[in-house]
Amino acid sequence: MRIFALSARPNLSDIIPAMFRKNPCESCGACCAYFRVSFYWGESDGEKNGTVPAELIEDVSPFLQAMKGTNQQHPHCIALEGEVGHLVRCKIYEYRPSTCQDFGVHWQDGVAHIDHEDLVRCNQARADFGLPELTNLVPRFQIKRPDLKHEKKWHSSIHLNRKSLKGNHSASGNRIY
Repeated sequence: MRIFALSARPNLSDIIPAMFRKNPCESCGACCAYFRVSFYWGESDGEKNGTVPAELIEDVSPFLQAMKGTNQQHPHCIALEGEVGHLVRCKIYEYRPSTCQDFGVHWQDGVAHIDHEDLVRCNQARADFGLPELTNLVPRFQIKRPDLKHEKKWHSSIHLNRKSLKGNHSASGNRIY
C-alpha cells in the first residue's frame, strides 16, 4: 500500500491510475434504471424556476412528479441514453431533478464524492444488473500526515493521580455530593 505525506500535496494522476479517474457513473446508469426518480412538482420547467422538461415527467400524486419510465415495476428513466453497464449518459444532465442532483455518489473534476447511504443504494442497483460493487473499483490509499516539529508527542494512556483529588469522592473517583 502506498503512503503519501500531506506536506507535499500529491498529484491526483500520480496516485490514481487513469482507469479510476474516469467517472464510473458514465459506464453504469444502474441507478437510473433501478429507482423511481420522484420530486416536487415545482421542478417542472412549466413552473417558475423549474428546470426539468415537462414532456419527460408524469404525475405521481398532487405534489409529486416522476421521470417517465421510473414509476413502474421495472424502472428505466426516459432521460437515460445508452445501455446500462456500458457507455451511458443523461440527456438532461444540466436540467435533471433534485433527486438526481442530490444523490451522494458522483464525480467532479476526477474526485469521488461519496455518501455512505447512497453508496449502499448505488451498489444495490449495480448488483441487480450484475455489475461489481463500486467500492471494488476505487483504489484505497493510506495517507499519513507528517509529524510536525512543534507538536508534542502525546501518550495514549492517562493516569489519574488520586491524591490530587479534593473533596469527597467515591472509590471510582466520582465526586459525592
